[in-house]
Amino acid sequence: MHIHILGICGTFMGGIALLAREHGVQVSGSDANVYPPMSTQLSEQGIALNEGYEPAHLDPAPDSVVIGNAMSRGNAAVEYTLNEGLAYTSGPQWLSEQVLHDRWVLAVAGTHGKTSTASILAWILEYAGLSPGFLIGGVPGNFGISARLGSGAFFVVEADEYDTAFFDKRSKFVHYHPRTLILNNLEFDHADIFPDLAAIQTQFHHLVRTVPGNGLIITNAADANLDSVLERGCWTPVERVALQAGIAQWQGQMQSADGRCFDVLLDGRHAGTVNWDQLGDHGVHNALAAIAAARHAGVPVAQSIAALAGFKGVKRRMEVRGAVNGITVYDDFAHHPTAIATTLQGLRRCVGDARILLLLEPRSNTMRMGIHRDSLAASMQGADCIWLHQPADIEWSLRDEMHACEVPVVIEESIAAITADVVRKARSGDHILVMSNGAFGGIHEKIVKALQDA
Repeated sequence: MHIHILGICGTFMGGIALLAREHGVQVSGSDANVYPPMSTQLSEQGIALNEGYEPAHLDPAPDSVVIGNAMSRGNAAVEYTLNEGLAYTSGPQWLSEQVLHDRWVLAVAGTHGKTSTASILAWILEYAGLSPGFLIGGVPGNFGISARLGSGAFFVVEADEYDTAFFDKRSKFVHYHPRTLILNNLEFDHADIFPDLAAIQTQFHHLVRTVPGNGLIITNAADANLDSVLERGCWTPVERVALQAGIAQWQGQMQSADGRCFDVLLDGRHAGTVNWDQLGDHGVHNALAAIAAARHAGVPVAQSIAALAGFKGVKRRMEVRGAVNGITVYDDFAHHPTAIATTLQGLRRCVGDARILLLLEPRSNTMRMGIHRDSLAASMQGADCIWLHQPADIEWSLRDEMHACEVPVVIEESIAAITADVVRKARSGDHILVMSNGAFGGIHEKIVKALQDA
């Protein structure tokens, strides 16, 4: 069996490639955007990558072409697939049919925190000796890969609401049929796919409809948008998670301001204390949801709490990329104003009065369309200095939206100019936080090297 994956370097499709190869399938793939960590991960697993979407990559014909949702009509490889009558499917459909059909699926959905929460949950199940399979939109530090089949009954999947493929406009997560579902939060995003929040809520309700009556839905008690989804109809028991007292079955009580120590309360009773290396309120919320999901899979709360002490985080989620002369450089995936503000809040609680130098690349489709332009400046107020990359192909001017920002802002089209300015102004004790959902021109490595050479 040979499959060829179009868009193989996307985090989801790269995970499909790893699962297929472990499944004994011959895997090849094509992509136009090849950069770490996915390109490195695929190469380390012996999966050859083709640059670009040449029809020649599909000759001889594979048994099936697995088409990523970034592919559209007009793409040379897509047109060749259709014209030649090659068998094709989507990544979510392949996953459902080949991997998930006989597994207990634990799915993590929401606008923010999917990758981190799914990574925490997979690690808890691993710590408990359950050998879960997983497909996560990032690389968990405890595993070093974004996907594996696992040998146990359980499979953890990051459940993205983005559309499935050019020929299947349903959200990817409707294919997964979870028995355990985490709903982290819900905001408007993916404006290139959804016209408004109501459209996303409809897709989330389609997901809710797939959870069996003997399953479990774990939801954010403080999220009115998720409440509205469940009010449309819910046929599954629901457990709620919150940091606020008295509004949820699961509660986290901070024992340190930065979130590295917190108590877990279940039904108002103290269930244990977590000590771990993750930062911020959002990290605590993610952990509570994962503990609740693991309990549904049979893991005692105390065992989950013990597991969290060994959780190593996720690449590109507040990942330290280097520390030079007292200056720490972080890489973070945040690209939505809420995630930007929350991440800054967590770092601020950790570093106190130390300077935070924020570098942001507005790269997501929604950000490029200007959907969040009115809230971007406010989301960055937790930093001390800001550098924004103004891409040549963005549809609006960052400069026009920064007049309300109370923090000094530098806007540059040149990554080299940003690098040079940051290195010139950084001093011992500073924390340089780089935010992008792409490679940002390798700016992390450039800054670390420039600091070393200074």
